[in-house]
Amino acid sequence: MTALSWKPLLFMLAIVAGLAASPALAQSTVTDGQKLAFDRGKGNCLTCHVIKGGDLPGTIGPELKDIKAKYPDRNDLVAILFDETKRNPQSMMPPFGRNRILTEQEISAIVDFLQTL
Repeated sequence: MTALSWKPLLFMLAIVAGLAASPALAQSTVTDGQKLAFDRGKGNCLTCHVIKGGDLPGTIGPELKDIKAKYPDRNDLVAILFDETKRNPQSMMPPFGRNRILTEQEISAIVDFLQTL
């Protein structure tokens, strides 16, 4: 077989490998998001919210459950985490993105986790 005839095969293998890795990658971001949400030094969501599986939750904010039903548009939830004061100037929730407490990637991972609740 010539090198040229291997290219389509390699291309197909790369696509199949990418498809197989997608669920694992999605699960990885959910796991990372949960770790960030529960991390008292980073996301710190448990300080204010009850979240299933979390220890010593606060009650300042609403319980975080049925999130995907409440926020079917993922971008709404990203915006809340980035800077809730734009939507609600009276919010006590820190503007995690605006104040660079969390990166965009970290916010995205937390949203992935929250959408599983």
